[in-house]
Amino acid sequence: MQEITLHQTLPLVFRDEPIQPSEVWRTEVTFCRGNYYLIEATSGAGKSSLCSFLYGWRGDYLGNICFDGQDIRKLSAGAWSTIRKSSLSFLFQEMRLFDELTAWENVKLKNDLTKYKEEKELRHYFELLGIEDRQNTPARILSLGQQQRVAAIRSLCQPFDFLLLDEPISHLDEENASLLASLYKAEAEQQGAGIITTSVGKHLLLSYANVLHL
Repeated sequence: MQEITLHQTLPLVFRDEPIQPSEVWRTEVTFCRGNYYLIEATSGAGKSSLCSFLYGWRGDYLGNICFDGQDIRKLSAGAWSTIRKSSLSFLFQEMRLFDELTAWENVKLKNDLTKYKEEKELRHYFELLGIEDRQNTPARILSLGQQQRVAAIRSLCQPFDFLLLDEPISHLDEENASLLASLYKAEAEQQGAGIITTSVGKHLLLSYANVLHL
């Protein structure tokens, strides 16, 4: 996938509300593979909805969203399965870890499906992000910051053309946020991928091709 384009897209819930200034909603926006994009928003502006639209989980919007010119509403379930395995990776704002599994098991579960990363590389990520001593800890016991780092590692356990990051450092301090930014940048460069990240405040420090206000 080389491009994601929004054509006059707007969440249905905003349909009857007064028009608010936006550089994303009700306009034409194209995200190109290989570039990094920051979407800044206030709470309730629809940033998580946008990520869900792009990932194909929700279709309650006006307008169109296209992958390389194809309307995503016309994609089959099989096509979506392929896209989520090889073209789109998504870091959820709420992490969505399995509480009863350990940090390592949460990561390994996805990597067993994709066979994308070597175990030693994943172990290195845990060490790099300062949670190597939490690998055998159930996710429910981890702090939010630790959970966010585990979810970040999990998001790297697959190939992707675009990486969707919904408030990826909301629970991280400056040092860990910087480490995660470096990790994402290295992975995106290796895959020639684009990054689309949202923020309601602090954001990943990347060289953004465009900063859009939602």
